[in-house]
Amino acid sequence: MRIPVLAFGLLAATALTSPAQADKLDDIISSGTLRCAVVLDFPPMGSRDDSNNPIGFDVDYCNDLAKALGVTAEIVETPFPERIPALMSGRVDVGVASTSDTLERAKTVGMSIPYFAFEMAVTANEKSGIKSFDEMKGKVVGATAGTFEAIALEAQVKAWGEGEFRPYQTQADVFLALSQGQLDATVSTSTVAQANVKTGKFPGIAVVGKAPFDVDYVALFTNREEYGLINYLNLFVNQQVRTGRYAELYEKWVGGELPDLSVKGVYR
Repeated sequence: MRIPVLAFGLLAATALTSPAQADKLDDIISSGTLRCAVVLDFPPMGSRDDSNNPIGFDVDYCNDLAKALGVTAEIVETPFPERIPALMSGRVDVGVASTSDTLERAKTVGMSIPYFAFEMAVTANEKSGIKSFDEMKGKVVGATAGTFEAIALEAQVKAWGEGEFRPYQTQADVFLALSQGQLDATVSTSTVAQANVKTGKFPGIAVVGKAPFDVDYVALFTNREEYGLINYLNLFVNQQVRTGRYAELYEKWVGGELPDLSVKGVYR
């Protein structure tokens, strides 16, 4: 069907005069504030100091992102199960919350390239006698609900066909239950395991080895349709590595060998 010249001209004029739609990146810059969902019971990624101020790798990462955007960071304490609901409800703009980049989550939110990578470790109550991952078979084990390690550990207990898996709301709850003997062992990131043992708040526990789970790559996340902001987050992660800031923060909060954020055979 042919479009009359006059009608075509009106359509073109309308397109040219329509205001450009602002995206989330513009909104954040205009507001002057970046609201980050951060888990604050997950040291050394996020916790509180003696003055109740948020501290940790993820806290510093949010502050760095806000600085790059030229805005002020607002740390919004967000427990693990509430990370994505906090974004969907509009309480936060971005998640800097050690969130595994699963395909299931990507159906709901937009995820950046990995900004951190975790290896998994087994921490046991010393009275349990557990000295390795395989010795968890038939025992009472648990982890923080909704996390990568909780999903993997629950699946392993089902595969073993014996033992019991218990989900908990927070990492602190898991390690308290472990210290009190309500759990025989847990699987968590090696960073969390070492940090909790070092605090001395959970007597009678020890890191006894690695768990044979995949490396847990975690991503920043925001609303799925915000392509401009997602692109910015990807470049920001890239810049953190290129400038050495990623290595600086890792040494500050974790120490040891710096995890590689690339996936062999996929991207470098």
